[in-house]
Amino acid sequence: MFTGIVAAMGSVRRLSLRGEDALLEVDASLELGDVRIGDSISVSGACLTVTALKDTGFTADVSAETLSRTTLKTIKAGDPVNLEKALRVGDRLGGHIVLGHVDGVGRILEKSVLSQSVIFCFGIDPGLTRYVVAKGSIAVDGISLTVNRCEKDRFYVNIIPHTAAGTTLGVKKTSESVNIETDILARYLEKLIKADPAGVDEKGNPAGGVDMALLARHGFLK
Repeated sequence: MFTGIVAAMGSVRRLSLRGEDALLEVDASLELGDVRIGDSISVSGACLTVTALKDTGFTADVSAETLSRTTLKTIKAGDPVNLEKALRVGDRLGGHIVLGHVDGVGRILEKSVLSQSVIFCFGIDPGLTRYVVAKGSIAVDGISLTVNRCEKDRFYVNIIPHTAAGTTLGVKKTSESVNIETDILARYLEKLIKADPAGVDEKGNPAGGVDMALLARHGFLK
């Protein structure tokens, strides 16, 4: 689990295909003294497992599933990546809950300067927009951002100078691809609402979705 607060940028050393999977080698300015083999690191929003540590960085296996859902499949030597170590209990949750499980690839449609900030417009699969709400959270290349507004196949965010300078968004250009992870809370809520209202648990108690009857039964409605 991550927060979407990028700790440092790294640079891809190489991506080596191994059948349908791949091995990713990253040079990192990130402090890795407390990282162990098997730990998770977010690489531009994709949760990867560290398989080896080196003086200048780390390596991680990338599964075929991850390659198919993220921009890592097109990454090349020298490309910058956003890095964040896994959240520890007791750490500040400065962004929002980010799992590193990318939902899909989006694309930068527009960039415009507003005062000292940059307004980005990202195009996404229309099937994902039901999880995107104005003033809600979303992760773009592993960066926790607040949605300014959203439309049927796109959303807009405001990037402050600090975020632009410390992440890959500072060098990303229009038409480039990004990894998108929607808010996991929206997905759980959708599943609860869509659950079978006639369902029961192992004790025979109602265990269906969230509906008006459930809210009334538990005192939320009068």
